[in-house]
Amino acid sequence: MRPSQRLHWCHRIQSRSCRVSTSHRILMCPPDHFRVDYVINPWMAGHEGGLDLALAREQWEGLRALIASFAEVVTLEARPNLPDMVFTANAGVVYGDIAVPSHFMPMERRPEETHYREWFRAQGFDVRRLPDSVGFEGAGDCLLDRGGPWLWTGYGFRTEIEAHPYLAEWFPDRELVSVRLTDARFYHIDTCMCPLSGGYLLYHPPAFDYDSRVAIETRVPPERRIVVDTLDAGSFACNAVNIDEHVILNRASPALQQALAAAGFVVHEVGLSEFLKAGGSAKCLTLRLSEPRAAPAS
Repeated sequence: MRPSQRLHWCHRIQSRSCRVSTSHRILMCPPDHFRVDYVINPWMAGHEGGLDLALAREQWEGLRALIASFAEVVTLEARPNLPDMVFTANAGVVYGDIAVPSHFMPMERRPEETHYREWFRAQGFDVRRLPDSVGFEGAGDCLLDRGGPWLWTGYGFRTEIEAHPYLAEWFPDRELVSVRLTDARFYHIDTCMCPLSGGYLLYHPPAFDYDSRVAIETRVPPERRIVVDTLDAGSFACNAVNIDEHVILNRASPALQQALAAAGFVVHEVGLSEFLKAGGSAKCLTLRLSEPRAAPAS
């Protein structure tokens, strides 16, 4: 954001701090070994060996620098032969001092699990482990609402509903809301849903089944729901990083940018084309380490 834009924003929304927050901690992993070596989601098909790795590095560094303007960025060491470690959202989910590492459905990603468990333990988290028979893919399928007490938790493609009772037990301060995905392009809920500050929700309704849409719409009032259309969803607009009033994403149409601005958000576009070829964008490349366990005060 240019200084003039920041001053305008501070003047327009005086109730929100315009200083860089140090309360947010976000985990990222550099794309040192990033490649598309296999196909485990529809976006990967046809891109095996077809990445511009220099551009991917440039894009990742741009995202990291932008996030570092608003939050502390913690870096996880990349490991050889684990090309998807760059997508730290799938390392696990963290709330308070509890970390639940992922247990991946695709066999190709299972070698990552040991590194994530070891890292969480080394950082002092209380690590809770799901049974080996239960698939769960971390913050890709487990999102904290920013206004209500809800823990939006997905299933259908890469997380199994059998994981949900464990999460509900470990995070009793939250109401776990199970939502089912029905479109393989949106294989994690963070590809089609993004809870935003102030209780807003960015989401793509066609990615969910009917009961899940009802569950969402009975909890989040219409004036807080920002619907993302098919074109924006295909550009991974829902796979956004929200830090206070800032929304960081790959690309948003003018209409979506206008809707976000009307809700009081500043949109930052950062090109992530090489990561879209692997089925991920801004949110997939990050994991929040500073999530509160307690629900917001009503």
